Amino acid sequence: MIFQNLTFGDITINYDKQRIPLSSSQRKLRQGSYRYYGAQGVIDYIDDYIFDGEYMLIAEDGENLLTRKQNVAQIVKGKYWVNNHAHIVKCNDLADIRYICYLLNSMDLTRFITGSAQPKLSQSNMNAIVFSLPPVNVQRDIADALTAFDKKIKYNTMINHHLAEIAQAIFKSWFVKFEPWDGEMPENWTYTPLDSMCSLISKGITPKYDETSAEIVINQKCIRNKEIDLSLARGHQPKRINEKWLQYGDVLINSTGEGTLGRAAQFLFDGSNYTVDSHITIVRPSSDELVHFIGQWSLQRESEFASMASGSTGQTDLPRERLKAMECILPDIKTLENYSLIVKPIVDKQVAYQKENARLVDIRDAILPRLMSGELSISNISEAK
Repeated sequence: MIFQNLTFGDITINYDKQRIPLSSSQRKLRQGSYRYYGAQGVIDYIDDYIFDGEYMLIAEDGENLLTRKQNVAQIVKGKYWVNNHAHIVKCNDLADIRYICYLLNSMDLTRFITGSAQPKLSQSNMNAIVFSLPPVNVQRDIADALTAFDKKIKYNTMINHHLAEIAQAIFKSWFVKFEPWDGEMPENWTYTPLDSMCSLISKGITPKYDETSAEIVINQKCIRNKEIDLSLARGHQPKRINEKWLQYGDVLINSTGEGTLGRAAQFLFDGSNYTVDSHITIVRPSSDELVHFIGQWSLQRESEFASMASGSTGQTDLPRERLKAMECILPDIKTLENYSLIVKPIVDKQVAYQKENARLVDIRDAILPRLMSGELSISNISEAK
């Protein structure tokens, strides 16, 4: 197979001059249904669009250019607005846009990035990036294979979203609307402080990071959309193993900073090598019967957790004593057992899909460089299937 060396400028058409930045105050006056993109994705929705069609967005600035916790390039379709923090391009007939997007996200771009306090990938530096490209038809075949992984990941994520809605609907039916009891809370149920239902409510540790360690510390970035993304966690060297090492069923609540404070997720993974940093509060149910009840209760309280914050702007914190004092319904043991029998299989399925997605990402990322170097061909994958 013949590979051709071409620069990014050789294979793309740039539309940066059409970008228009809007301040937060301007956007506030123009709220609508069209996506407003920044360097790393959608940051708002406004009442108009600039671009209509399929384009690739590449982060122009931001710490993620160096840390690479997220992809720097993404393909977007439809109608949307783009500010001046993301380059916007199309590919010409020398390249497949999906292939180039995968390639960019797999490359080390450090030498093309300027600035330390505010890393930047300028248009001229971006255009100077050199690719070794196979024929465009081969690019399309490789992109098709990689896209198949992403479609499966997206499908699993969609199923998990629906499973989460089902679990939350059951909780509301039983413990908010009391529908199985004709809309009335049973007399033998009580209201009790959250602290009395938990064996631990405590913030995490101050980690000593070590990316070679098998001990994992979860941070606030890991908790989003009521799930825990372990790919964003980091290794660390523990001073000692203690009660703050996570157990199955622990609820994790982001407890500092604006925007992230209040986000909650439940730790439902195997393994005894996980903990959280001091910006997250661990809420540990005191019995097996309470695991899924407190888990679903917490997922419905994110806005309430956020409203309990104290401190000045930029220094907000969720006080542990306020969290402990929150009142919660305490059903009888039989009801809790019956509820767990219904909800646990739903939650287990969610975890299974999340684990499958992690495996798919690992496989995709492992074969990507081999496909793009020509070491592995599409026919090899087809034969393996």
